[in-house]
Amino acid sequence: MTRLLESALQKVAQLSDEEQDAIASQILETLEDEAAWKETLARDPEKLQRLAENARKEYKDGKTRPLDEIL
Repeated sequence: MTRLLESALQKVAQLSDEEQDAIASQILETLEDEAAWKETLARDPEKLQRLAENARKEYKDGKTRPLDEIL
C-alpha cells in the first residue's frame, strides 16, 4: 500500500461508520467504473478515438457548453 493511500485510510478511519461507508462506496464505484472502461476499451481499442472525434466535432459545431455553465 502506498503512503498516500495509507494516510488517506488513516483519516477515513477517524470518521463515523456512515461516513466511512460513504467513502468506501465511492471508492468501490470508481474502481468498478475504471474496470468497465478498461474492458470496453480492450474490446474496442478505437472507441476512445471515436469518442474524442465526436467531442471535437460537437465543439466545432457549437454544440457544447463550458463546464462551469453546467456545474
